[in-house]
Amino acid sequence: MPGPVTSEASLVACNRLAARYPGADAPAISSITFAVERGQRVALLGPNGGGKSTLFRVLTDELAPSSGELEVGVGHPALVPQSERSRLDYPVSALDVALMGSVSRLPWWRRPSRADRQLARESLRRVGLEAEANTTFGELSGGQRQRVLVARALVQDSPLLLLDEPFAGIDAPSAELLAQLFDQLAAEGRGLLMATHDIEQARSWDLVLCCNRVQIAFGDPSQVLTREVIERTYGASLIPLPGDGPLAITPPHHHDHAGEDR
Repeated sequence: MPGPVTSEASLVACNRLAARYPGADAPAISSITFAVERGQRVALLGPNGGGKSTLFRVLTDELAPSSGELEVGVGHPALVPQSERSRLDYPVSALDVALMGSVSRLPWWRRPSRADRQLARESLRRVGLEAEANTTFGELSGGQRQRVLVARALVQDSPLLLLDEPFAGIDAPSAELLAQLFDQLAAEGRGLLMATHDIEQARSWDLVLCCNRVQIAFGDPSQVLTREVIERTYGASLIPLPGDGPLAITPPHHHDHAGEDR
């Protein structure tokens, strides 16, 4: 398989990338070949255990590749986790959580400056939560918490955002706000790589990457999201609907066990 076409606009490019966890007999992901360029929105589809989280860990330097090539452009990718998995249940405000994004840019001995706090407030404004800056994170709704985590990533000022199922379990107004924000960020030249189980949502993005431990397909949704590719991607996770209609995906069961993937 040829490597992705890279250019100065590429934020990340992988060629036959593989990674395995320490002590594992088999790789968690292999033969992953794709690229994300500035302004592109790429949907990452795959079942639980299919390697989506592993790929994010490789891109954020939590896990080293075992083989293949990985090229990351200027700036470190910023991860936006699901709010239900963030474990920020201690008494911190929305502003405090957003400000945590500055830590990745500062030496360990430096505290966030006034300019950093202003950037955190501006990021909260961008996600529509400036008025909730002093509200305790745990008191916010699920959709609001998700938007605060996006604000934290914006404070990191990364050109590439890794979105871990950002629409899962949030209310419709927050989902609409997030969708608009993601479109704005792409228009500004940021790249977005979003893990999702929503096939119809993936059809509306620029590119789609289908994985089930190995890469199944990558490219334009209109060409990639065929019934055959979806069946190969999700396998036993699919429920055939009556007639010749679409396929349904069984609800994902999330877990927090180390080394396991979604």
